[in-house]
Amino acid sequence: MNNSENIELYLQGLDCANCAAKIEKKVNSLKGVSHASLNFATKKLAITTNGQDNDYDFVSEAIKIIKDIEPDVQVINRKDKNTDSQESEESNILKREWIIFGISASLFFGAMVLPLPLLTKIILYLISYILSGAEVIIKAIKNITKGRVFDENFLMSIATLGAFGTGQYPEGAAVMLFYQIGELLQSMAVDKSRKSIKSLMDIRPDYANLKIGTDTKKVAPDTVHIGDIIIIKPGEKVPLDGIVIEGTSMADTSALTGESIPKEIETGNDILSGFINKNGLLTVKVTKEFGQSTVSKILNLVENAASKKAPTENFITKFARVYTPAVTFGALIIAVVPPLILTGAVFSDWIYRALGFLGVSCPCALVVSIPLGFFGGIGGASKAGILIKGSNYLEALNNVDTVVFDKTGTLTKGVFKVTKISPKNNVSEAELLEYAAIAESFSNHPIALSILKAYGKEIKKEEIEGYSEISGQGVKVKVSGKEILVGNAKLMTSENISYEKPYLIGTIVHLAVDKKYAGFILISDEIKEDSAKAIKSLRKIGVKKVVMLTGDSSAAGEKIGNELGLDKVYSELLPQDKVEKLEELSCEKSKSGKLIFVGDGINDAPVLARADVGVAMGGLGSDAAIEAADIVLMTDEPMKLCSSIKIAKRTKLIVWQNIIFALGVKFIVLLLAALGLASMWAAVFADVGVALLAVINSLRAMNIDKAALKIE
Repeated sequence: MNNSENIELYLQGLDCANCAAKIEKKVNSLKGVSHASLNFATKKLAITTNGQDNDYDFVSEAIKIIKDIEPDVQVINRKDKNTDSQESEESNILKREWIIFGISASLFFGAMVLPLPLLTKIILYLISYILSGAEVIIKAIKNITKGRVFDENFLMSIATLGAFGTGQYPEGAAVMLFYQIGELLQSMAVDKSRKSIKSLMDIRPDYANLKIGTDTKKVAPDTVHIGDIIIIKPGEKVPLDGIVIEGTSMADTSALTGESIPKEIETGNDILSGFINKNGLLTVKVTKEFGQSTVSKILNLVENAASKKAPTENFITKFARVYTPAVTFGALIIAVVPPLILTGAVFSDWIYRALGFLGVSCPCALVVSIPLGFFGGIGGASKAGILIKGSNYLEALNNVDTVVFDKTGTLTKGVFKVTKISPKNNVSEAELLEYAAIAESFSNHPIALSILKAYGKEIKKEEIEGYSEISGQGVKVKVSGKEILVGNAKLMTSENISYEKPYLIGTIVHLAVDKKYAGFILISDEIKEDSAKAIKSLRKIGVKKVVMLTGDSSAAGEKIGNELGLDKVYSELLPQDKVEKLEELSCEKSKSGKLIFVGDGINDAPVLARADVGVAMGGLGSDAAIEAADIVLMTDEPMKLCSSIKIAKRTKLIVWQNIIFALGVKFIVLLLAALGLASMWAAVFADVGVALLAVINSLRAMNIDKAALKIE
């Protein structure tokens, strides 16, 4: 019996991105682990087991690995504890580190400026060095005993101890001080980015007002059950999904949709967790427990997005594993070889050059800033009402070649209306509409709902003797001894019924009673206001082909295609036909190009799964949409697809700025250090200074505003 398990661990005090990558790699190698992902931005280690070894203590094994690589990290099982208090403790630890740094810096500058004896100065430099660098040296020694040599602690220890060994006391102490202030500033920047990302997704409700008899009690949202009644006061977050049973109000939906226009809520309406009640008092009957609520699903999607890494992230992780050892061996060669082969070369000079060379080599600037850049892009997109399930999908949006749209509910509003009733063979309009309404009474399809709305009367379903759905054609029912067929032209053809072929724009629903043609009903749909603008914008940002697939008639499909300026329209398609057409279009795209399919996320699941990137119109949190697609547009606006591509391009630009800047500075300083033209000060700047600047630059990825997304 396979019972896979999902484990979430919070790693308090994890500040080394390089170590995070090592932890993730080792946990993934554990027997029985199908996938493990460590999100450095949220400090969350998510482990999925394959369920083949239920007696194995995966938590204990993961903790052993974490403690082996980062002994000072505290591991908290998120099922057992809330992490808010732990974050407060981390803040206190950071304050203590700043106090120690302040004392160390005071001793250093005292030794620098005060007229003290040489021995006293050396002692002050040494104390300053121990205060700022003891932890680094201890970590380096521990790692060496465990067979891990090539990390930043080892490199900085060797570089600074080497400076002391060659009599460069001020420089040895100063470099360690500079390294530590860089690390502290980097920790602050990373912490700021984490808090910024957290604030972007600050939609998690703190409490629910549970109604108990005539009283209300504040309780945790995860203790409320389906069917319970909750009260939502003005200004409060909606804690759980439900249906309004009393009250009217305006709701701020911007946390889910990115839209500032409030939504009117009244009795009978569904209301989603994450909304903010603006003015009225609402009584709500809970329809989903907290773990299945919209807000919970969205938070999990964003938090777990880092588990699906972009190709750039994977490349940098692999690059870092090779880069640090290569630089270390390069430093060894610089220290040893030139003094042996060059006339007049002095070992102390070349050792100093090698120490500077070593100081540059830590890859943290890349390993920290790149995941933060992608995570910031995903967080910012979510604030704009765009849910992107992984940085791999975010990066894929940079290479969109072909966009394929569904029609109904995607490019059109999906709000159908009966615009013509044409009875035949002695059937009245009222009878024709009644027959159609009876046949469609079991369906939730927009066309069926429009017929039922036009009929406007109650249907006695118990009088229906038989009901069968004919895939891709229509339905067959028996009522009062009559057989009623309702569907498209294919249904009439398959049943050998002669029918009228009107040349009208819209969806034509044919009817037959007892195998005799009874007439047709014309259903019309409207194009969304921003569909045409979205098609034009897609072309401006580099999309080569825009196609529409629809099960509607050729006339209706061609009309929409001509109005929107689409490259190609394929009509009268069954669900399996859509997959075949998508396969054909996929073969036509460029080798590196990506194909996106945009649908409603419910009846287009096979096509969404087959596309390189499946994009669903989320309909304010539709479960099927959130589950089926790689990207969910929470407001059903096609223009949000253009925005997501712009966010992806902006995020990629920031990520590559960091890559080019970090590697460029490092390689320049490596060369200068090898030539003896760069001091250890420059080397440390190329390490922690560059990392700090790269992290600060990554923060820009989460700042999504209208100016950043403007498409001319």
